[in-house]
Amino acid sequence: MTTNDRRAFRPDPRLSAALLLAKGVARGIQVAGRGGGTSAPGMVADRVDVGLLTKLTDRLAHGVVTVAGTNGKTTTSRMIADLLEAGGMKPVHNRSGSNLVRGVISAFASQARLNGDPGGDAGVIEADEAALPELLERVSPRALLLNNLFRDQLDRYGELDTIARKWRPAIERLGPETTIVVNADDPTLAALTTGVAARVVRFGFNEERHRLESLSHASDAAACRVCGADLAWHALYVSHLGDWYCPSCDNRRPDLDAIGLDIQLNGVESLDMTVRDTIRDTDGDHAIHVGVPGVYNAYNVLAAVAVGRVMDVPMPTIIASMAAFRSAFGRIERVTYRDRTLTLALVKNPVGFNEVLRMLTVATGGLEVPTLIAINDLHADGRDVSWLWDVDFELLADGDGKLATTGIRGADMANRLKYAGVAEDRLTPLPEEFESSLDAFVEQISAGGSGYILPTYTAMLRIRKILADRGAVESFWKQ
Repeated sequence: MTTNDRRAFRPDPRLSAALLLAKGVARGIQVAGRGGGTSAPGMVADRVDVGLLTKLTDRLAHGVVTVAGTNGKTTTSRMIADLLEAGGMKPVHNRSGSNLVRGVISAFASQARLNGDPGGDAGVIEADEAALPELLERVSPRALLLNNLFRDQLDRYGELDTIARKWRPAIERLGPETTIVVNADDPTLAALTTGVAARVVRFGFNEERHRLESLSHASDAAACRVCGADLAWHALYVSHLGDWYCPSCDNRRPDLDAIGLDIQLNGVESLDMTVRDTIRDTDGDHAIHVGVPGVYNAYNVLAAVAVGRVMDVPMPTIIASMAAFRSAFGRIERVTYRDRTLTLALVKNPVGFNEVLRMLTVATGGLEVPTLIAINDLHADGRDVSWLWDVDFELLADGDGKLATTGIRGADMANRLKYAGVAEDRLTPLPEEFESSLDAFVEQISAGGSGYILPTYTAMLRIRKILADRGAVESFWKQ
């Protein structure tokens, strides 16, 4: 059976009715100007046919890739979808980043035909950490990517151990028909994928230049999962990710099937790295160039390459796809607005924020570009903003770049920057309302110059909507 043969699908009135209703709800929302219909259609369709997602994904000839982790899900999912398409497949993907179960259903319903044709032959599902167990009940993935686990929205997710306990039963149910592609530099993920029935492909770094001197106070997973002793690292790259080992027992980072090395960071524009691939029993080093910056994105690149090899995409095709890749909306997204270049970088937890600050300051020794930090505390951001005190804002104390704050918790952010040692003459607290704050910030940037905007999730959506209404970007659900 092929996805292009409409006669191959047995009539399923319930499925067709659910798809019709989902499409109608999505269209109504879009016509009314209330958004892209990336969530509500899935809620409605699920009430009509709870098996909708299972039915559609079972009809994908090349199977499904499910992507989970704390940071990098949207970027890595888009990389994977792009390289699958370059490899001759037609991916169905929740590309907008709506990654709860209802968002995934909405995305797949929007791309399916009313006769049950899923509209493609491969699936890419970005999964919210809390939604992963239920999604694995509904979808049997050909590949499951586990990218990282960091502390994030404690009021919503809880500690890392809470997530790990919820993930473990779902991962243990996977059989040998699934390949788990796991970041073995993460001790928690390495432990989660030990002794499972699924095939496991492990990736990590062997990098000499871009190492951290010590664990930051925002790091987690510092204890051995076998004996409970404190872990140590031969090399540390991002938070607790690295070549870890336990001095008290034999537990250590397992052998790697895909290795990232020789990472070269090209400012906020791009990166180059070498990937050593042994996944398909063919040793080889491959030079990769991709238009995203930062050490943390090098992990995303390595993860996507590993998944591509699992999905049988040839390495030359992967290399070409990576060279053409551009960031997902709000994730190091560059916007030309009023003769200025604005770079939007989503920030949502201590580790991710630290890596963005590291990227902005490492080459210059301090912040040299005007920067707006926009902090909200709505449900999708996490209501508890105490995590701001775990971010190394002290990195911003050096340099001449002006800093402005806005958002519901903009005043809290300004207070945090004062405690970080940012001089008062560099700091401008702006109103909570984004339209006027964005205009005031842009005025601080000289014509032809550039600035950074570092927003939490709902702040990013609001700022992008303002820019979309003013013609500077596309609405995220259209991309």
